[in-house]
Amino acid sequence: MPAFEFKLLPPAEAIEFFLQKGFLIGFSWEDVWQQEHQATFTVAKAMQLDILRDIREAVDAALAEGTTFEQFRKDLAPLLVQKGWWGKAEMTDPLTGETKLVQLGSTRRLKVIYDTNLRTAHSEGQWQRIQRNKDDFPYLKYDANNSEHPRLEHSAWDGLVLPVDDPFWQAHYPVKAWGCKCGVMQLDEDTLDELGLKPAEPPQEETYTYINKRTGEVQRIPKGVDPSFNYPPGGRLANLNKMLADKIDRLPDDLKAAANERIKKAGF
Repeated sequence: MPAFEFKLLPPAEAIEFFLQKGFLIGFSWEDVWQQEHQATFTVAKAMQLDILRDIREAVDAALAEGTTFEQFRKDLAPLLVQKGWWGKAEMTDPLTGETKLVQLGSTRRLKVIYDTNLRTAHSEGQWQRIQRNKDDFPYLKYDANNSEHPRLEHSAWDGLVLPVDDPFWQAHYPVKAWGCKCGVMQLDEDTLDELGLKPAEPPQEETYTYINKRTGEVQRIPKGVDPSFNYPPGGRLANLNKMLADKIDRLPDDLKAAANERIKKAGF
């Protein structure tokens, strides 16, 4: 039987995952944290709902239609310039009250927004398919060959074969870092034999300490995982409910209504 190799196509699961997201406002990328990204759309410093909606709609279209980054930038950048969300500007940090010179829109930021949202949506959609097919295709093989300059930890895992339910994937199933292009192949027993592969022992976990500068929370994070990506795959997890409710309660009324409407439509 053939292996499943997932490509950046617009599968229904990826689109469904992205469409269920609500809105959350965050001044810093550390304000909307880890698992919250599985149920919310956010862009740091996009503090107005209309700006956040404009960016969201562009990402929606890019995911559903397979829009290239150049087209995404060409369509979105003039709108953000027109609305004043471009370049550098002074903005007051709502947490500290301090006024700072911050970066709003830029080509580089749009590239990060485009890549991160599309790749995480595809990753979550693929995880749903992996779970559906794991009885017939019970193994995953790590593929680090998609990146021109992969991280050392990710390169070390290239070709690693482990069962779908191995705890390793809860920590390291891609995407787990900014700009990461790693992926997986889902394999059955026959394909393993044909390729001369065998399941391996999971690598020994190494961690580092990270402190969220906005909350003071201290975490031990697996090496090879960027702090913002330190959460398991699986999409709309039950433990997001309280986390989201607490965040939404702190939003302005117009944003609160929009967020609650998105959450309601998503079935939370």
